[in-house]
Amino acid sequence: MTLAREFGNRPGNQCTPTWLGQQAKKIGKEFDLEVEVLDRKAVEKLGMGAFLAVAQGSDEPLRFIVARYEGAPKSVPPVVLVGKGITFDSGGISLKPGLDMDEMKFDMGGAASVLGTLHAIATLKPKLNLVCIVPSCDNMPSGKAVKPGDVVTSMSGQTVEILNTDAEGRLILCDALTYAERFKPAVVVDVATLTGACVIALGHHHSGLFSADDGVAAQMLAASREALDPCWRMPLDEEYDEALKSNFADMGNIGGRPGGAITAAMFLRRFTAKYPWAHLDIAGTAWKSGAAKGATGRPVGLLTHFVLAHAR
Repeated sequence: MTLAREFGNRPGNQCTPTWLGQQAKKIGKEFDLEVEVLDRKAVEKLGMGAFLAVAQGSDEPLRFIVARYEGAPKSVPPVVLVGKGITFDSGGISLKPGLDMDEMKFDMGGAASVLGTLHAIATLKPKLNLVCIVPSCDNMPSGKAVKPGDVVTSMSGQTVEILNTDAEGRLILCDALTYAERFKPAVVVDVATLTGACVIALGHHHSGLFSADDGVAAQMLAASREALDPCWRMPLDEEYDEALKSNFADMGNIGGRPGGAITAAMFLRRFTAKYPWAHLDIAGTAWKSGAAKGATGRPVGLLTHFVLAHAR
């Protein structure tokens, strides 16, 4: 949690995607883990059109980080954690209001918690396999930036109409979730400071938990209780999917204001058909504002307990 807080608190001009990649390599060196840090060329080769669209407005190079802890035989399916690594989120062309925009350096809280969990698991050396995936870039407005109305093709082949460039987290995550298929995972959990709507729904105490799999949801809730790191299960009824319909692509990247945290999760769900999956929206819990401004290190506790429950 200390490591996750340290990463989160770093200003955006220090904690860049390149720096995050270096820190992942550092953890890899410390614990003799396999760590890959892919650059733009490698990401283009993989066909990650949604991730590339978000990154194209920034002069800061993107990084796609893949770290592997192997404490069990290769035949044992891994737990996969995916962390949103937007190192600064201006909103892009759909620019955020200026007030409190400095706090958008915390938009890589998902990445920080996933790397913090990797460090914890590597320290404890349980008999399990863990893969941590972090798509990382800045979301900036520029002459090269993606525009509202643009259509991009994700790594899965599904097309997305980008109706709001500030709904960028789901765009980088959807390609990472498709990439996760190659590991034939036991379960995939993505972690993201995804929506202001989740803060409106749950405030700053509970993280939002979304999963269509009752078993995975029960494991996540049990881990949250053990870790004293609360989350609350939110609905994923099929009816919410209607909001994502687009006249010009397979889906839009937003579904309007009503149930915004749910429609964001429904978007991600479209990329997770091949494995059990859960999504944690930590927009209300990853950092504090005001006099106590700073990263909390959550949900490293929840994630660590969840991963440890898969030990042989």
